[in-house]
This record gives sequence, C-alpha cells and structure tokens, in this order.
Amino acid sequence: QVQLVESGGGLVQAGGSLRLSCSASERTFSNYLMAWFRQAPGKEREFVAAIRWSGDNTNYADSVKGRFTISRDNAKNTVYLQMNSLKPEDTAVYYCAVKVGYFGDYTDHKNMNYWGKGTLVTVSS
Repeated sequence: QVQLVESGGGLVQAGGSLRLSCSASERTFSNYLMAWFRQAPGKEREFVAAIRWSGDNTNYADSVKGRFTISRDNAKNTVYLQMNSLKPEDTAVYYCAVKVGYFGDYTDHKNMNYWGKGTLVTVSS
C-alpha cells in the first residue's frame, strides 16, 4: 500500500506561484505513474498533470499547460507541481495520485490506484 502525503498548498494572489510536493511512503517503481488532480467546490475531480517514475514523459491538462510543471526526485520518492501565473480558477484541493501499470486512461481519476488526502490551494483575485 503506497501512502501519499501532499504539502505546499496555501493562499496566493493571482499571478503568484506555489510549489506542491507529494511524498510517497515507500519505494516507487518504474511502472508507476504519478499524477496531480484537483477538485474545486461543486465540480468533478479533474486531471492536472502526470509523469512516469522513469523516463521524461509528462502530460498536462490544456488549462495548465505552460504555467504548471510536474517533476520528480526519485531519491526522495517525491513528485512536485510547480504552479506559476496562478489564476482564481486554479482554486481547488490538489491531490496526488499513483497509477500502477502502463494501461488505462490515467487522466480519469477512477483509474488511479492510490491517493493522498489533498492540499488546498486558494488563489485570490
């Protein structure tokens, strides 16, 4: 069982930046995919960004492309989400998630295997 703990959320003004971290409780494997999702009040959980635990492939939702960057530190079992040029519509609880294996649509939250408890990001206008 992989346990994930997010940190780094908070209140920021529009145009500002935050960096979220997600630490995994145990060693992760090359067939793991790490992803960030977010959920705003009254909305469905949506995909934000993803990165494989090995290799350099990343993927982003169109709404964050060019503003957010996902990265990882294998030695620390940690994934990061650097968020720049934040907008009020980025306000949400941000969740870290793991998908085991190479098959299935990882942009669908229902296909993820493990979840953190989330960290709140609030962007004021």
